[in-house]
Amino acid sequence: MDTPLYTRPGGPAGDTAGSRRDRVYALLREEVLSGRVAPHTRLGEVRLAERFGVSRTPVREALARLHSDGLVERHENGFRITVPDLAELRDLYELRVTLELRGIARAIEDPGIRHDPEILRAQLERWEALAAEPPAPDASFVLLDEDFHTDLSRASGNRALTEALVSVNRRIRRVRMYDFLTRDRISSTIAEHLAIVGHLVRDEPDAAHRALHEHVGASMEVVLERARRALTQMALHSDAA
Repeated sequence: MDTPLYTRPGGPAGDTAGSRRDRVYALLREEVLSGRVAPHTRLGEVRLAERFGVSRTPVREALARLHSDGLVERHENGFRITVPDLAELRDLYELRVTLELRGIARAIEDPGIRHDPEILRAQLERWEALAAEPPAPDASFVLLDEDFHTDLSRASGNRALTEALVSVNRRIRRVRMYDFLTRDRISSTIAEHLAIVGHLVRDEPDAAHRALHEHVGASMEVVLERARRALTQMALHSDAA
């Protein structure tokens, strides 16, 4: 089950069950992504509930969401963080680039193929609204980003390509969250998405292909670098434990 589409961090106002769950989830996710949790650390419900001053229920729900994100793994005695495999990540990113570019390449090779204009317009309007009011940096932005790339693929008309892309995105989501932790990456992502979809709306597939290639390549380098840093931090915390 996927995490619900992007919402701003912090959750609803007030001390509700939902806000407690969202608060615990956001805090734990930030600790995992920052590398402040050593790989061998057991994430026990009781200890975490005491630490955050909540009951075990919001902790259990937060851990379930982290598990869905691929950030933690279930073991016999509780959850432990998932350690990213950077070699596998690079291979999957290369597959992602191939799948995404192929959707646009089809339109370049065959002038009779056109991207679905309704899908393109909907994404253009969404990202124009985000450009007008950029959200705060947050790892959950990855879901909104995935939605853009999935819709772009869907608009190209090849269902098999889109299904393969969805599968790859789910596998790399755990590490792609590193891409959306700073304001500059949120802003650049919004601008680049607008450029890509704008080219397609204007029937400029060659320009869209180049822009998409640059966009995905830049994202890969940011993600890999931040994941390396997090792994270094994990090792330091592991040594200190």
